[in-house]
Amino acid sequence: MSKSPDWWRGGVIYQIYPRSFQDSNGDGVGDLAGVVQRMPYLGKLGVDAIWISPFFKSPMKDFGYDISDYRQVDPIFGTLEDFDAVVRAAHSHDIKVLIDQVLNHCSDQHEWFIESRASRDNPRADWFVWADPKPDGSPPNNWLSIFGGSAWQWDTRRCQYYLHNFLASQPDLNFHHPEVQDAALQTLRFWLQHGVDGFRLDVINFCFHDALLRDNPPRGAPVYDPALNTVNPYAWQLHRYDKSQPENLAFLQRLRALLDEYPGRTTVGEIGDDDTLARIAEYTGGGDKLHMAYGFDLLGTRCDARYIHGVLERFEATVTDGWACWSLSNHDVPRVATRWHQGGDDAAWLRLAFALQACLRGSPCIYQGDELGLTEVELAFEDLQDPYGIAMWPQYRGRDGCRTPMVWDAAAPHGGFSTAGHTWLPVAPQHLPLAALRQAGDPTSMFNFYRGMLAWRHGHEALRVGSTALLPAHDAVLAFIRDARAELGRPLLCAFNLSGQPARYELPAGTRVTAQHDGPALPAGALDGNVITLPPYGALFAAL
Repeated sequence: MSKSPDWWRGGVIYQIYPRSFQDSNGDGVGDLAGVVQRMPYLGKLGVDAIWISPFFKSPMKDFGYDISDYRQVDPIFGTLEDFDAVVRAAHSHDIKVLIDQVLNHCSDQHEWFIESRASRDNPRADWFVWADPKPDGSPPNNWLSIFGGSAWQWDTRRCQYYLHNFLASQPDLNFHHPEVQDAALQTLRFWLQHGVDGFRLDVINFCFHDALLRDNPPRGAPVYDPALNTVNPYAWQLHRYDKSQPENLAFLQRLRALLDEYPGRTTVGEIGDDDTLARIAEYTGGGDKLHMAYGFDLLGTRCDARYIHGVLERFEATVTDGWACWSLSNHDVPRVATRWHQGGDDAAWLRLAFALQACLRGSPCIYQGDELGLTEVELAFEDLQDPYGIAMWPQYRGRDGCRTPMVWDAAAPHGGFSTAGHTWLPVAPQHLPLAALRQAGDPTSMFNFYRGMLAWRHGHEALRVGSTALLPAHDAVLAFIRDARAELGRPLLCAFNLSGQPARYELPAGTRVTAQHDGPALPAGALDGNVITLPPYGALFAAL
């Protein structure tokens, strides 16, 4: 296992959605013992860390993102001893363990909220965001829930509204209260003492709200926002007051000070904001807040060369001394194999997309199943579990389609995921030919391409920690130079044809290529002077 405290800088993270990873006890739901069972697979893939989505005690209204006890494992996933076994198993394979922490909100069944809603003068009365109605009885302002409707829920016990940015059963904690901050940090310390190597921090820019509860201004005509579906009115506001408040920075400094007591630990924050890259710069810059963060810029539908060039251009201009975590899929968005479908050679395109992800300045995050090329699953309404999808059906089908169980063995019941008669979400029949066991034995499979790409990336210091210099934008080709310190290797030219047609790209004058690399198993480009020709979904790597 890496001894460097900065292992996370350029480290590769693999997200595990435990409900759908591996069921070890035949109840149809994945669990922590299942994660232990599949740890050799992750070791073979070659990732540096795993991020495990919530496994804490929860009524499961939002499938673990509504926590009723931050320090207990929900029985459906196992026990605290099972979690300790996960840490031991991961560390034995040189894999770090990051766990989700949902600090902004909890379940309405958490003892903190039960006490807070009981009266206006109990010790935790102000631990949540309570507000009186307007004179006409309506909510205190126009803030909206991401899951639909007002962000305010009336409570008859206190005759006040409480804030919920997500489900009404997920009340927002009041981080303006120092005791709430202290309680959150104590929870992190508990898990650090159980050996975790860091945290993925859910919606970390939501922790603070505007204390004056001012209305959000209208956005006007909705614009392309990869973080939101197009039928959600949440997209019609500028979220100036309900999140991303300046008070959050001081709390993140307190959080970082805690992490610094445990060398080698890290944080990655999820940020959804009107200006996500500015928040990433603000939250990860200076070395005194988050270690890294990710947004949704590459989690939407746009994947053309000029769009991604624009994202990287803004990133390099904005996030100067900060660090990003780049993902192409996760548990909240449709899978990249479907979302970025090109209508041509999907396997070749997916290989190129991952090669690009692995070459960006930052730390790549792989969502479980992407290394197999799994597609989004279209479920019948009666099979849906996600409250977001149920509320916005049929124009938005929710997040269940990316959360269906992993397929391990095409010949086993439920693809090797479970021996239960019924699984919490159905295993997709179209996924069975892509099962991990079959791919592991095929040197040309998507799984083995991922393995090879990760091994190749680990051998290039410039890709792991180097700087980026973007080359001029092009309709089809995305090109940039990754550079590390001279003693760590030569600069590396990376050029990708993001189209299904051959492409020609002219390097800027003065670019001197000294040697072309074989690179990963992609259709290879050719170099003639300063002109690169690339086959469809092809790439070229060269030393400068």
